[in-house]
Amino acid sequence: MEITNLLQELLKGLSGFTIGNAIMMLIGGILILLAVVKEYEPVLLLPIGFGCLLANIPATGMDNPGGLFDVLYKAGISTELFPLLIFVGVGAMIDFSPLLAQPKMVLLGAAGQFGIFGTMMLATLIGFNLNEAASIGIIGAIDGPTSIFVATKLAPHLLAPIAVAAYSYMSLVPIIQPPLMRLLTTKAERRVRMVYAPRPISKRTRVLFPIVVTLVVGLLTPDATPLISMLMLGNLLRESGVVERLNKAAQNEIANIATLFLGLTIGSTMNAHSFLNWQTIQIMILGLLAFGLDTVAGLLFGKLMCFVTRGEINPLIGAAGISAFPMAGRLAARVAQDEDFENFILMHAMGANTAGQLGSVMAGGVLLAIMLAMA
Repeated sequence: MEITNLLQELLKGLSGFTIGNAIMMLIGGILILLAVVKEYEPVLLLPIGFGCLLANIPATGMDNPGGLFDVLYKAGISTELFPLLIFVGVGAMIDFSPLLAQPKMVLLGAAGQFGIFGTMMLATLIGFNLNEAASIGIIGAIDGPTSIFVATKLAPHLLAPIAVAAYSYMSLVPIIQPPLMRLLTTKAERRVRMVYAPRPISKRTRVLFPIVVTLVVGLLTPDATPLISMLMLGNLLRESGVVERLNKAAQNEIANIATLFLGLTIGSTMNAHSFLNWQTIQIMILGLLAFGLDTVAGLLFGKLMCFVTRGEINPLIGAAGISAFPMAGRLAARVAQDEDFENFILMHAMGANTAGQLGSVMAGGVLLAIMLAMA
């Protein structure tokens, strides 16, 4: 009897193993492969993939009350702590000077959020409720922390596919955006050279900016305050110049630890039961559509600005109006240089990209305000 019990204990993992677990382990392995071999967002895809592997080993007890995953989820996801800590680090890395020197780039940051609301309406038409549709639409911002923050509040049961979609598409920005850029712009438009003669941005302005943005956004869309305040806190640490230790810690240790545990926890929610279904496939498709619509809207608005200014704006910077900072800005500049090696639009693209970062947070706050008001 003792030997039988021992064998049952040793084999309980195998006895509970299903084809679904095997498929999810394969997906986890693919995420790890993309991180290691292709270096697609390895800081996120690697822990997500490993967490997915662990989540599909039966009978570990890690997701039971008091288990590792249960503790991490309650401490960092349910409380929104992990995405907020990451935003402190993101804010510490962002230089808003290109945006402050070119305030008109705010328009491109706003245009780059169109896909969020367009996809939200489409999601409701195919059967998702409003909270779920809003959480799916925010994937289009290509802003992982914002997507997680909104999904946790509105549709926590969809957190895993939404988070995986947001971070996967973030890693695929260099693959998805260039074909759209070339499809929607002419060779002549991509070769447009933009004059960059920035006016000096004083330290006083750079210090006041995060404070003013926090107050204005907080008063207009209170539900966005947690995200925008942590983003601006990180930027204030950077621009104040008096807390270099905290600035470096926000960019490195704090952001790295929060990202590690966030990725692992998100991966732990990717079990076969909750992930392998038609709804997940729909979310991945809708998220890709939202990303594409955001890029298209930004490019079209960039073309409009090019027309209105009689060729002074390169439409490519419109694609940087999404929130994938700094990847989208660098990509727009690279595509321009592919057409004309001496065409330097990086600072303009970064202005649009930082505007997109702010725009995604505002869009998330607006969605939360609308959905919570209707509840």
